[in-house]
Amino acid sequence: MKYQQVLDRPTALVAGGAGFIGSYLCDQLVKTRSVICVDNFVTGLEENIDLLLQNPNFKFVRHDITHPLDLDGFRELEVFKVKVQGVQEIYNLACPTSPKQYNRLPLETLSANAEGTHNLLELAVRYSARFVHGSSAAIYGEPKDGEAFTEDYWGFIDPVGPRSCYNEGKRFAESLVTSYGATKGLHYAIARIFNTFGPRMKTGDGRMIPDFVSHALSGRPLIIYGQPESTSTFCYISDMVDGLVRLMESNSPGIFNLGSPEPWRVDDVAKLVLRLAGSASTLEFKEAPPFLARQGVPKIDKVKEALGWFPLVPLEEGLRQTIDYFKVHQNLLNVEAEGPV
Repeated sequence: MKYQQVLDRPTALVAGGAGFIGSYLCDQLVKTRSVICVDNFVTGLEENIDLLLQNPNFKFVRHDITHPLDLDGFRELEVFKVKVQGVQEIYNLACPTSPKQYNRLPLETLSANAEGTHNLLELAVRYSARFVHGSSAAIYGEPKDGEAFTEDYWGFIDPVGPRSCYNEGKRFAESLVTSYGATKGLHYAIARIFNTFGPRMKTGDGRMIPDFVSHALSGRPLIIYGQPESTSTFCYISDMVDGLVRLMESNSPGIFNLGSPEPWRVDDVAKLVLRLAGSASTLEFKEAPPFLARQGVPKIDKVKEALGWFPLVPLEEGLRQTIDYFKVHQNLLNVEAEGPV
């Protein structure tokens, strides 16, 4: 069947739309598109999309994407004329992303990247939809000293290590997407997403920024795992969403790094959080847990040249907004940190 847009708005499907990045992406897309948010709440949160549920241009479908998804079977989508119009855009962000999540759900993480990505790709082929796949900087593995990651670097990964279900899952998913592009004529872009932060992040997931902020606001020590001089990069959520949308709208398919190219020392980030939060908490240093990997820096020349994209929100401004959010949601601040990424 040939699908064609009959409504004023194109239809976008966001898998993992109740997650951190996915919910912000839905916030942005619903301004100009009809949005179908698909999530099974294994790691996503209903509170992330509560306000969107009142929007007539937003519909939520509870579904596990490791099972085939037949949009014709959901009566709530009739208003979007899916049987005639189909779907024009598909974003795949459905996968556990923090160490605590994928160590708890290793098989689900592998399945989301394998069966889940396959099912979404089949949907994209059915509807001749554009496809943006949310991959990860984790596919590169450990960084080479002094060198930023470029998209043509093949990576260095332990295929059976403590992070393997996530790292290898993401690598396999990329292979699926590029193979569909080569054999099915699929228009795709792969976003290799580097560290992203902002409001709505969960505490206790092993993420450095929310753990630093929650500890600073509750007067507990900020725990730094590994060497204090180790570095990471931090891209604010609004910049990441802008990059994903630009990838979808672009006629330049392929693989692109999305992240901040500016490395920060971990101890300097902790001190900045303390200053912005007005906290008297101290810094505490502990041995790195087994799943903690050294963070790499993205080279973003490719996406800059192709799409004119680069991060705009400075770390300090992003942290200020994140801290303000956590101050309002004090009930979220009761979980101990388990190691930063």
